[in-house]
Amino acid sequence: MRGASALTSLGAFNGWPTACALALALAAALAPVEAAAQVGTVTGLPVPRYVSLKSDRVNLREGPSKEHRTAWVFQRAGLPVEVTAEFDNWRRIRDSEGSEGWVLHSLLSGRRTALVAPWRKGEVIPLTTQAGGANISAQLQSGLVVSVRRCDKAWCRVSGREFDGYVEQKMLWGVYANERVE
Repeated sequence: MRGASALTSLGAFNGWPTACALALALAAALAPVEAAAQVGTVTGLPVPRYVSLKSDRVNLREGPSKEHRTAWVFQRAGLPVEVTAEFDNWRRIRDSEGSEGWVLHSLLSGRRTALVAPWRKGEVIPLTTQAGGANISAQLQSGLVVSVRRCDKAWCRVSGREFDGYVEQKMLWGVYANERVE
């Protein structure tokens, strides 16, 4: 009922008609959708977007400066993270578990990586020799970091030290659904 009472309050404010109140509510509801299509104010690159960590030690800070407290330390170079905002030399990021904070831009790389099905702890995901699932060549452990070579909106070619093949795109955290990666 909370949303209905907010609309009633808006409709009564300064004699605004209910239609204006509904238009404002609709605009507020659509704001997150529009934000998804934005570009960063610093780089002009899409926000959100996936990148990876450059270093084995990356401090995740509570705010965009070195004066802010370190909330977490990432210790895995190549880990994919999602950039959700930009401010000066700082990027707000989110990891696969939903943790968010700020890191210096110089600690991030545009190299695309992904985590194999981190939501399926302890399971294995098939790696195939061709897109479409033919001929399983290996089993990839959930949580494994892979290099993303390309994606066609359904399958991604991924590689690592001892493997190269295809994984269903929906089994990767580090590429968006229906994203094409060249």
